[in-house]
Amino acid sequence: MALTIGVDVGGTKIASGVVDDDGRILERCLRQTPADNPEKVAVTIADVVSELAGRHEVEAVGVGAAGFVDETRSNVRFAPNLAWREEPLQKKVSELVGLPVVVENDANAMAWGEYRFGAGRGETHVVCVTVGTGIGGGAVFGGELYRGRWGMGAEWGHMQVIPDGRPCGCGHRGCWEKYASGSSLLIDARASAEADPSSAVHLLELAGSVDVLRGEHVTEAARKGDRAALDAFDSLAEWLAQGLADLAAILDPGRYIIGGGVSAAADLFMDKVRVAYAERLTGRGHRPLAEIRVAELGPSAGLVGAADLARQR
Repeated sequence: MALTIGVDVGGTKIASGVVDDDGRILERCLRQTPADNPEKVAVTIADVVSELAGRHEVEAVGVGAAGFVDETRSNVRFAPNLAWREEPLQKKVSELVGLPVVVENDANAMAWGEYRFGAGRGETHVVCVTVGTGIGGGAVFGGELYRGRWGMGAEWGHMQVIPDGRPCGCGHRGCWEKYASGSSLLIDARASAEADPSSAVHLLELAGSVDVLRGEHVTEAARKGDRAALDAFDSLAEWLAQGLADLAAILDPGRYIIGGGVSAAADLFMDKVRVAYAERLTGRGHRPLAEIRVAELGPSAGLVGAADLARQR
């Protein structure tokens, strides 16, 4: 049984685990991310790898990084939530731990994990959309992870859907993730509550004020029938469906997998996504409908996928 270590580096936490060739996590380790110091990030990754490798015989390490990873799977060119700029992460970590290291974009790693061991099993053409604070993505076509020429493909969240729309953290305006993500859910719920407080009674009871509204407030209020919260989920569903239909026109996948933190509330919007997707699909009625499934591996998908990519190196 070949063991590898997967590491999922986020803006606040570094999650790692020893993973076998069936995608099972044998042991986990968690650290805080020193996000403002690239050297400390590399050292922290090396520390968790060394700790796990001291108790398991591992052959390689896969690192899922929240940023643009180059075509060699070595360098992080840019990361929005960490101080990585042209960061030679693969070289640093490999020298510190003495093992082969593969670096991959975290959403790509999640897509690979779901394809191999989760909701993507049995389908050759899979598109993953991670719906969290923003939108990330990954795709597997014909058993190969799609990365693009420079390693920066599948950034679905930054397709422009409204010219001169809402400002996005990428520096542009009107990106898909500003209308179909956790942050858009809050924007829409807050706007409804401010415009008509009577539609947001549960929201306001839970949050106390629209200024401190959080995603869990919107989800709980929606489950209690709060109109403002339900409308926010409906808007998210419509925008998500439109984006998936646009991706179908370009990529023609057999299955979509929806992951990320917002997918935990899938019962509130996924049925609407499926209906709206079918209505918006180019050539509808004359082509097969891609399945739309919720991710199965949860927050472990990136870790498991990174570990398996290291094994596949």
